Amino acid sequence: MKLSCLQENLAHGLSVVGRAVSSRSTLPVLSNVLLATDGGRLKLAATNLEIGISCWVGAKVAEEGAVTVPARLLTEFVNSLPPEPIDMELSVRTQTLHLRCARFEANIKGIDAQEFPIVLTAEEGTPFATVAPDALRQMITRVVFAAATDESRPILTGVLTTFEGDRLTMAAADGYRLSVEYITLEGSVSEKVEVLVPARALAELARISADQTEPIGVIITPTRNQILFHLQNIDLVSQLIEGRFPDYRQIIPTSYTNRAIVDVQSFLKATRVAHLFARDSANIVRLEIAAGDELIPGRVTLMATSNQLGDNVGQLDAIVQGEPIQIAFNAKYLIDVLSVIDSPQVALDTISPSSPGVLRRTSDDRFVHVIMPMHLSR
Repeated sequence: MKLSCLQENLAHGLSVVGRAVSSRSTLPVLSNVLLATDGGRLKLAATNLEIGISCWVGAKVAEEGAVTVPARLLTEFVNSLPPEPIDMELSVRTQTLHLRCARFEANIKGIDAQEFPIVLTAEEGTPFATVAPDALRQMITRVVFAAATDESRPILTGVLTTFEGDRLTMAAADGYRLSVEYITLEGSVSEKVEVLVPARALAELARISADQTEPIGVIITPTRNQILFHLQNIDLVSQLIEGRFPDYRQIIPTSYTNRAIVDVQSFLKATRVAHLFARDSANIVRLEIAAGDELIPGRVTLMATSNQLGDNVGQLDAIVQGEPIQIAFNAKYLIDVLSVIDSPQVALDTISPSSPGVLRRTSDDRFVHVIMPMHLSR
């Protein structure tokens, strides 16, 4: 293998695939990144056996070849180099990669590319669905945070991803909250497909699609055990989670007795202030919601109390319909959802102090967030 590529291109490629590198594996080759010539370009690939990312960067290829080298060392070395062309040459006998850039040179010992696991790429099939990158990235941001991080319930660490007609729906839940959103596909799918994608894989997809402009293609393997997202010069493949996701539609209340429409940024700021006091008392923030009259607007009052530190009260003007209510939520969960809502106002629907609250954008019905209440001792 003998080639030359620009330092900034190689640094960008390594930053894309770097998050898929295994940090604690018994297989040394999984801590490496694969460098291989591919049709006049340099292909970079990394995998932790759950997620695999491949990225292609422009290069002048003199000799074909492939090798794997320690990802962390290569990334740190390349990031330290000036923005000049990097010449790379592999000694096949010793599996050593020689790099030269400006007045810097290095020899990095690698592992034979034959030992690197096969990472699926888009050559394996044609996309059955395509989706706009901005819409997909924003949807992932509003859904993925609600997935569980506790591996004891693997089903809930995934995001239920449903392709049906011209609609893509994602739902995530951790037992205390549920986030659901749908967007429109760039065309229709011929059959309904429902898969459980690890939340970590979707978070990576959101990260690497930040500068994408072309539609993202989606491929699901015939065995239904892997999903592949095809971007410009990047492919991300993930194992799918086996099992049945709970029927989240049963969790979403269909009615409410109180609706409060509040400014999102004011609500977020007041909740963050309340959280300063609530974090020492199980993150409990109490909401008192009351309708106004001809002289006084409706209001939402947030209260948090810490036995050691003191207490806090914040008031927000709101458009309130229905009976007054007192309900408590986890302040951290409120902050999480209010941080990702992109409309100026949010509607909070409640039924009783012991029933879930529902947050929706006032601008459309594509997003729903259900949050379980916390018990208030009288």
